[in-house]
Amino acid sequence: MGEPSVRRSWREHPLLHLTLCRYREFVREPEALFWTFVFPVLLAAGLGLAFRSKPPDVSRVGVLAGPLGETTAGALRADRGLDVRLYDDSAGGAALRTGRIAVLVVPVTADSVIYRFDESREEARVARLLADDALERARGRGEMVIGTDQLVRERGSRYIDFLLPGLLAMNLMGTGVWGTGFAVVDQRRKRLLKRLVATPMVRGHYLASFLFSRLGLLVLEVGVLVGFGALVFGVPVRGSIGALVLLSVLAGVMFGGLGLLLAARPRTIEGASGMMNLALLPMWVLSGVFFSSANFPDFLQPFIQALPLTASVDAFRAHMLEGASLAMLGPEVVLMLAWTVGSFGLALRLFRWQ
Repeated sequence: MGEPSVRRSWREHPLLHLTLCRYREFVREPEALFWTFVFPVLLAAGLGLAFRSKPPDVSRVGVLAGPLGETTAGALRADRGLDVRLYDDSAGGAALRTGRIAVLVVPVTADSVIYRFDESREEARVARLLADDALERARGRGEMVIGTDQLVRERGSRYIDFLLPGLLAMNLMGTGVWGTGFAVVDQRRKRLLKRLVATPMVRGHYLASFLFSRLGLLVLEVGVLVGFGALVFGVPVRGSIGALVLLSVLAGVMFGGLGLLLAARPRTIEGASGMMNLALLPMWVLSGVFFSSANFPDFLQPFIQALPLTASVDAFRAHMLEGASLAMLGPEVVLMLAWTVGSFGLALRLFRWQ
């Protein structure tokens, strides 16, 4: 015989309680809440600020400073679709290589200019046409401006050259934070840390062991990505290899310290994951890995420039594309050292064994 039929009110129905159980499981999962609600909003806000804080189709154009520079820049600024800045020759070349401007306008005479740009970049071709149109409108269309194209195809001016140093810094951040943080939290979750307390070991030795272990992986981590970019795409490394190694070590240790700080308290993998995502997401969007951080409005720039990933991206990009030495990267190196000392110091004070 089958089970006896039992009449229940809808409030007692098993389906209702099972459904409510699924909701409670979801609400109690920090990582699920973050990726479902917080991540899309933060991503939309960040990209919205990057690409909608200015009028649509704004092209960044540089003008070579000189006797005719101010006049040419003034004519170009009449076009709202152009963001115009003056540069000397070396700064203009660097801005063109690193993607801060799409075209560099070089005034030659009162009625002739040279346009330096990379024709493989669509935004550069558009900026060149807009600049030429603005100069002709400034002359009343009565006299044509003679524009000569000087195509820039050297290594270091392409998008892949701009992108690879950012990917290198982002990869060091990901492996440093996730690799270090998850290892610590996993040991705490398994109560292994509680057993380590009984050993003749101090807290600083335990935390420092994670930082030193990162150094062994840096050789492969950096060498594979930089070597691949150089061999396959011809991405330049204009700075010294020794300086690149030191920057990589500093970035790896800095992000390892950040991972220790984020893992100092959480007891579960889910809790640690939520904290790490919350800390890393602003840097993924704001720090200029995939597009220039100059796209964001001025009021955000102090915050963006203080981020550890921004300092790393700027340092790697200047070193690889412009050949900047460690002395020239003083501000970035100091900021990275400050993050390293601060993160490790706070992790040492806040660390919980169980």
